[in-house]
Amino acid sequence: MRAAASLLGLTTAAAVLSGCAGDSADAPPPSARYERIETILLDGDLVNFRVAMTGARNDGDVEAYARCAAAQYALIRGFGFARHVRTTVAQDGNNWRGDAVYVISAALPRGLRTIDAEVTVRDCGAQGIPTV
Repeated sequence: MRAAASLLGLTTAAAVLSGCAGDSADAPPPSARYERIETILLDGDLVNFRVAMTGARNDGDVEAYARCAAAQYALIRGFGFARHVRTTVAQDGNNWRGDAVYVISAALPRGLRTIDAEVTVRDCGAQGIPTV
């Protein structure tokens, strides 16, 4: 009985994990067109990213585009990490704009919304989301 319960637990875990690996929600929408990325250095390691795109499904698509830009920018500047400060998203019809601020750093910053720049850029490329 214990073996059957363990097998059921492993089967359930495998099903959950396999569902995460190929989730189509991670892929950009087929109608997405990434228009521009504007980078503004605000103060030392504080950077503003303004992005524009069309065909987004929701705020999450715009936020992902800004996150990809921030990760690539961190790598270009010789840093390995970034911490998300804030993102605002605006929509006008099919046109979407994002305004995001990140702190870039060489070491893993404190906070809950941190990204590993190298891993994020690789993921963005796999998802078809452009970077800086």
